[in-house]
Amino acid sequence: MIPEIEKASLADIKLFQEEKLSELLTYLQANSKYYQKVFKEQDVDVSTIKTLEDLVKLPLTSKEDLQKYNDDFLCVPKRKVIDYVTTSGTLGDPVTFALTDNDLERLAYNEAISFACAGVAETDVLQLMTTIDRRFMAGLAYFLGVRKLGAGIIRVGAGIPELQWDSILKFKPTYLIAVPSFLLKLIEYANQHSIDLKESGVKGAICIGESLRNQDFTLNTLAEKITSNWDIKLFSTYASTEMNTAFTECEHQQGGHHHPELIIVEILDEDHLPVVDGEVGELTITTLGVEGMPLLRFKTGDMVKAHTSPCKCGRNTMRLGPVVGRKKQMIKYKGTTLYPPAMDNILNDFQEVQSYIVEISNNSIGTDEICIKIAANNPSEELQQAIKDHFRAKLRVAPKVEFHDAQDISALQFPKMSRKPIKVIDNRK
Repeated sequence: MIPEIEKASLADIKLFQEEKLSELLTYLQANSKYYQKVFKEQDVDVSTIKTLEDLVKLPLTSKEDLQKYNDDFLCVPKRKVIDYVTTSGTLGDPVTFALTDNDLERLAYNEAISFACAGVAETDVLQLMTTIDRRFMAGLAYFLGVRKLGAGIIRVGAGIPELQWDSILKFKPTYLIAVPSFLLKLIEYANQHSIDLKESGVKGAICIGESLRNQDFTLNTLAEKITSNWDIKLFSTYASTEMNTAFTECEHQQGGHHHPELIIVEILDEDHLPVVDGEVGELTITTLGVEGMPLLRFKTGDMVKAHTSPCKCGRNTMRLGPVVGRKKQMIKYKGTTLYPPAMDNILNDFQEVQSYIVEISNNSIGTDEICIKIAANNPSEELQQAIKDHFRAKLRVAPKVEFHDAQDISALQFPKMSRKPIKVIDNRK
């Protein structure tokens, strides 16, 4: 199930996207209160935008714009809105997105081709281990996508290893949709209750919310911990509510594939210009085919690298590598530039570490400070020193490390109204 446009030549994909861009700009000019205002203020004539290279002539959209003018992005009468979702608000106030019936159909198509990209077929059964309520787009998207693909789905929701295993043993799903670190909890529960992982029938997991790979696509520490205990294939997927689109690995696992019929991708430098091929920049997206709240040149805040070499799967589309980090969470620590994902890999190297939170703050001279709060089995000065030494070896610097009760870390990771675990608390002014 590879859409024809994804097998087309790069030149044909570019022409296709330019046609879709022209349609989007006409739609925004006619229906978006926000973009009508911005086009007028910045004297933008959308009819002059003909190519993808012309995108740099158009205004950028920030998360702050979405927060400040949220309602003005709506392009349809409220009677056409079928579903309301909100972003998780990881780096600011949550934003509401309104979806029409056509948007829900587009969402289903996106997930169906994404699952198919990972090798899921209509004969498979998937167990959904994320919430489908709480105005959460991802859970709904997975359900709609599996349904469109024609596969079976078991809606268990987040957490509760006992209930998850009850469903696995009873219904025999072939794939799990889960946060990777939760798979470790399933492995732990199985070992404690004499459940044979080899007999589970699970052959793969579609993983969300946490990285599985290093920048060279080798498995990171978290993924190695999972696969060394459970012989299943792990697939990375990257998405966000704002994008209404996912980038999912194929069986060759060399990055998440771009769906050119759904989204235009730019990777921009500090001056908002396209980076040189192979360089890291901020992922900036333009949604195609969204009816309710389409976005033009939206800066996601995620720092990524694109890969454009041909993929063995037959798709000619660009692939996104693992997220290097979030632009706003970049840390300048003792002369070294860090992103939190680099710390995840180091902490996952320690079997004793149960859970943790990375807290970033300013010190009295205005530079960044890092404190890692850890819940650990048998905390000790020796473990604390070993963690610091490992940081020095890998990143050249060692943050402050504190041990805390597991319940206290859990309370920080899952604040009230949270729909997914928080790993970073940024207290910088």
